[in-house]
Amino acid sequence: MGASTRLPAAAALFETAIGVCAIAWSADTVFRFQLPDKDPDALRARITRRRVGAPDDGEVHEAEPTGAITDAVTAIQAHLAGELDDLRWIPLDTGGIPEFHRAVYAVTRAIDPGHTLSYGQVADRIGAPGAAQAVGQALGRNPIPLIIPCHRVLAADHALHGFSAPGGITTKQRLLEIERTPGFGEPTLF
Repeated sequence: MGASTRLPAAAALFETAIGVCAIAWSADTVFRFQLPDKDPDALRARITRRRVGAPDDGEVHEAEPTGAITDAVTAIQAHLAGELDDLRWIPLDTGGIPEFHRAVYAVTRAIDPGHTLSYGQVADRIGAPGAAQAVGQALGRNPIPLIIPCHRVLAADHALHGFSAPGGITTKQRLLEIERTPGFGEPTLF
């Protein structure tokens, strides 16, 4: 998850099995991703907002994906349709993200589909025991959800508490169901 040289940035909206998602990139690295929103104008505004601290003008313009970004979009569409992919191969630009957040995102990105960790377990893995709340705050600011799968991090009681993406915990639960995560979306006996 290294930082790329900041080249002109682009963004695109695309259809998936769960609705319209959005991706933003520079060169072949993704720096922003958005899960579906009921309001397409809000989705477009979030994905194309200016890049703070970018050496260029910070503008993000809509464009058609090409190359590695086309491959990423295709993989995301397949993943959300149930053809699971860990998506770790998608190059990310995490430049400008605080070091603690990058550490949280690295551990989170290593969680396989269908598996989860607790906020406390993530804190332990980054060498910050007792920092579960800070882990939750970092994940709440995740600019690249799904590719950095913050939905796979749960409370210690395995409950769904908050999710900053549009749709909140309903979206989180839906993603866990798509990934066939034990305890989510399974039929019950009663």
